[in-house]
Amino acid sequence: MLCNVRVMGKTFKRLAIVLIVLLLIIGLSLLIWEPLAADDAAPPPAREYDVEIVRDEFGVPHIFGKTDADVAYGIAYAHAEDDFLNIEEVVAMTRARYGAIKGTEGAKIDYIAHLLDVRGTVDRKYDALPADVHALLDGYAAGLNRYVETHPEEAQLSGLFPVNGRDIAAGFALRSPFFFGLQNVIGPLAEGSPLRQEGGPVLNEGAAPLEHGDLLDTSYAAPTGEDADMNGSNAFAVAPERSADGKVRLISNSHQPWRGGVAWYELVVHSEEGWDFAGATFAGAPYPFLGHNRNLGWTNTVNRPDLVDVYELEVNDAGDQYKLDGKWAPLMQKRVWLGVKMGPFTIPYPQTVYRSAHGPVIKNDNGYFAFRYAGMDDLKMLTQYYRLNKAQDFEEWKAAMAIQGVSGTNFIYADREGNIALVYNALFPDRKEGADWRTVLPGDRSELIWENPVDWAEYPKLFNPASGYIMNANNTPYVAAGPGDEIDRDSISPLLGVEDDMTNRARRAITLLEQVLAEGDGKISREELMEIKYDTSYARDGYAGSWMAKIAALDLADSPELKKAQDLLTRWDWTADGKGEGDALAVMVLHEAMRTSYARLPDPDPREKLQEASEHLVKYFDTLDPPLGDVIRLRQGDVDLPLDGGSDTLRASTLWDIEDDGRLSIRHGDSYILFVEWDSEGRVSSRSIQPFGAAMTRPDSPHYTDQAELFARYGTKPVRFDPKILEGHVTRRYRP
Repeated sequence: MLCNVRVMGKTFKRLAIVLIVLLLIIGLSLLIWEPLAADDAAPPPAREYDVEIVRDEFGVPHIFGKTDADVAYGIAYAHAEDDFLNIEEVVAMTRARYGAIKGTEGAKIDYIAHLLDVRGTVDRKYDALPADVHALLDGYAAGLNRYVETHPEEAQLSGLFPVNGRDIAAGFALRSPFFFGLQNVIGPLAEGSPLRQEGGPVLNEGAAPLEHGDLLDTSYAAPTGEDADMNGSNAFAVAPERSADGKVRLISNSHQPWRGGVAWYELVVHSEEGWDFAGATFAGAPYPFLGHNRNLGWTNTVNRPDLVDVYELEVNDAGDQYKLDGKWAPLMQKRVWLGVKMGPFTIPYPQTVYRSAHGPVIKNDNGYFAFRYAGMDDLKMLTQYYRLNKAQDFEEWKAAMAIQGVSGTNFIYADREGNIALVYNALFPDRKEGADWRTVLPGDRSELIWENPVDWAEYPKLFNPASGYIMNANNTPYVAAGPGDEIDRDSISPLLGVEDDMTNRARRAITLLEQVLAEGDGKISREELMEIKYDTSYARDGYAGSWMAKIAALDLADSPELKKAQDLLTRWDWTADGKGEGDALAVMVLHEAMRTSYARLPDPDPREKLQEASEHLVKYFDTLDPPLGDVIRLRQGDVDLPLDGGSDTLRASTLWDIEDDGRLSIRHGDSYILFVEWDSEGRVSSRSIQPFGAAMTRPDSPHYTDQAELFARYGTKPVRFDPKILEGHVTRRYRP
């Protein structure tokens, strides 16, 4: 018996050792499988890059290169010095490896990269790009590689670098459609819930949501950053005949997240090949997306036409074929493995992606749904943005716009000759008459699978209106230049799906511009235009008026505290300037109205939202009426400053995080602001400001928050575009 016990003891010991070894092998495998399974990328062709980076007193990089490719190399290196964290994450998205950094949330974006077949698009379209675009992308990739070579300790993910031009192109293919709301289709389809289609009503309203808890059932994440469907912007262009001093003016007032992969990064570039430009870019991009050169400038505001179509497929019982034109066609399927970081391990997670002739396909409990979107399987945006950067006059700029590569965004333009313009730009699908494109379409008719965008000539445009000004604040393009000078609505096909939305910012901008021009004999001064840009008021019409009327109509006899809040709002002056009664309460309750209006959703319960805002203010500030600047704050590092404005005022404090002390820390709203003007002799000057500073993710840098105080008090700093003006303001000069 004793012998048997000893034998059994040895056996258990051996089993324990085997089990430990197996666990060690499994653990080691989970630690190393993800980078081993990833596709390797060859670096760009080796070459010497002739580039110098010059930093001004605010840390803004001025990049000088012999060629444009040299400049792109310098852009990458300088940006990485200030924000490598976000650049690396963007690169990880392009390789579908973001889950290995961000876990489940990152894996959702990796799934989208596979679903959209981003790498397939690059394989099919990259070689057809012009040679100078290849050189630019490779130069940018080489600059990133150089930074990683010299700072290897900063890389979070092994094997991600080196990158090449194809990786940079993949980032554009992945992220571009989310600027016009593709997440509003992918998310609900993944859940099996009703769709909110841009430019139209809720679709498949009776759909039942999925009940099972699959990892990616809530894939609302967009690779353009958080709250992508709340993106906004303001833009103004004023012709010389309307300026009090005869100058041409352009105001770029983009509203982007203040942190992350689509936070603006300011830069100035100079190439001996004629590329001279001041503006701002995003992580992973080899050029500015907006700004100005000596002769012209442009900015962008988000627009929301209907650029996505959804098709319901009839699929056979085996799930491998779908009906098209009366015949069965193969439903393409591909198994992909997503890496999901969990603690020290990266867990492999399998998913199947589907594709039909229509485009990507999502399977949910309601069936199989394909979708098709503007710019799908296209890389022309890479060429278009580059050509826009190099354009030197209105005709060259329009020729660049006619490339039709940028899938969706308004362009507002001005130049030294006095031209101003609005282009309601999007790759509008060339849809056929006779179908209800606002609904989920039948997937068995190939005639409904459009191939190309409509011709550039059909885009809604407004060139040099008699009003002498153009503005856009994410509103319908049919209101852009004042009464009598608008785009003719009847001239635009309803198949383009142009929206009719009016934001509070648009209502206020038009009202103020018309008022100033009427009072100033048809002229507007620089100071008056600045006051309009920083306006903090709400219009009493539109959604704000109807929402506040609902709150005023509440019967609150059963709640004395809520009645006090209601009475406070009746005394509010409709201005979020931090000077009057009720500003903090009004900003908080109007935030909910802005959110639902912008998303085209029903208003929430007004009593519930009034109660939430009231209880928050009393809990953290001991009053219903604290100063607005005590409540909404600009916070970064050790900086903590008061702000003003609201979610849909021209001075935009759009979205916030609620901090432990109850303060609302703004994270989205007025971001990079650029004021440009050309005098009567065509000389350009500009000023700009950022919420924080150039060193976006470098807390130890003096430029981490050095613009914050200026930003909070409506200040600006000079853009030292001319190299002669830069001299005397250089803090560092080096060659990477």
